[in-house]
Amino acid sequence: MPELPDVAVYTESLAAKLAGALLNRVRVLNPFVLRTALPPIASAEGKRVVGIERLGKRVVMALEGELFLVIHLMIAGRLRWLAVGAKPPGKIALATFEFEAGTLLLTEAGSKRRASLHLVAGRAALEAMDPGGIDVLSCDLAAFAQRLASENHTLKRSLTNPRLFSGIGNAYSDEILHRARLSPVTLTRALDAEATRRLFDATRAVLVEWTERLRGEAAAHGGWPDKVTAFHPAMAVHGRFGQPCPVCGAPVQRIVHADNETNYCARCQTGGKLLADRALSRLLKASWPKHIDDLE
Repeated sequence: MPELPDVAVYTESLAAKLAGALLNRVRVLNPFVLRTALPPIASAEGKRVVGIERLGKRVVMALEGELFLVIHLMIAGRLRWLAVGAKPPGKIALATFEFEAGTLLLTEAGSKRRASLHLVAGRAALEAMDPGGIDVLSCDLAAFAQRLASENHTLKRSLTNPRLFSGIGNAYSDEILHRARLSPVTLTRALDAEATRRLFDATRAVLVEWTERLRGEAAAHGGWPDKVTAFHPAMAVHGRFGQPCPVCGAPVQRIVHADNETNYCARCQTGGKLLADRALSRLLKASWPKHIDDLE
């Protein structure tokens, strides 16, 4: 799922292309993607773009007359920029937004249709879509600590909760926790002041560094992020199960849950302890290794 760094670069790229541009036509190619009926989607046509915003993991296109097109990419949704006259791909195309300079295309790979498009009228209606998570890049340590301790959940769950923190998902939470040297299953209220500061600093550093990295990649591809993915070779642990941790060299571990997995380094984050994987540990039972050294 595109997270804060990815969505930030999307919004910057869109702002560069669409500032003041006239939205000539909106085509909904798959009806499921449009989740609102009023105002009608056709009312966005003929309006100029007055701003591009980020709302958590959503991309917001602000139009004249206080209309807002809100795009949530979910897991497999992506935005593409097509040259004038280019034909959108058939199976994965969900909607197009046609401008004089080109066409913005919303796509979604796979068979699960989760990406969404809303058109809302008025700033209040837009704000009602905000889950309420705070932006770690603009808050201070005290606000971060208060929000972290407001519910007693695992660090992984709290960081990815959009009601608590804005724009952080499965990929960057893994990177943040590795940078902070904290276990993903540590409870939020178990953190002391030093660990909380370490987590705060790691969160800001990871999000800033990856935004800069993705911004540079977009610039190298003509000013547009063509390859948005949750898996980057330069990541420390996310998506790198079995590969060496860049800090200590121990093999990266994982916890599989539903459609996601949490990646972590046992040496750097859990004192060598292997966290129970719901699938494998139940299968292996007594044979499930308890420490990283048992794998070597």
